[in-house]
Amino acid sequence: MERNLSFNLHVLTARLDRAADRILRAQYNVSYSRFLALTLVGELGASTQRALAECLGVTEPSVSRMTAILAAEGLLDVQPDPGGGRRRRLSLTDKGKQLVSSVQQGFEERLAALVTHSGVPYDEYAKHTAQLLATFDHVEREGTK
Repeated sequence: MERNLSFNLHVLTARLDRAADRILRAQYNVSYSRFLALTLVGELGASTQRALAECLGVTEPSVSRMTAILAAEGLLDVQPDPGGGRRRRLSLTDKGKQLVSSVQQGFEERLAALVTHSGVPYDEYAKHTAQLLATFDHVEREGTK
């Protein structure tokens, strides 16, 4: 077996991101990056623009522009932080919660079908992916290599 995991992971991730973007734009009129932002706010607790920028790996000005658009579309509520300063608190609106929920279910079903079609057992693939992510999280927290 050829050892090209780093390249293959990059290609797979890029292709999945592009496919996700096409599907979301066509079916839900939202880009994949905006859907990820909504998911991070709703499911993973990125409750400030700074935290969201860190999670997405983008700049705070970029997140500020994105959150303004999502708020204008009625998907995200952006409020000044009660602690003062320039921070903004983020939360999903009911419309945003509904979008995230419906997209997640549809995406999971499509991904499960794709994985199954490839001949890879879905449960094993999901387990190994979670295991890899947990290992990366641990390595990053501990600062080990």
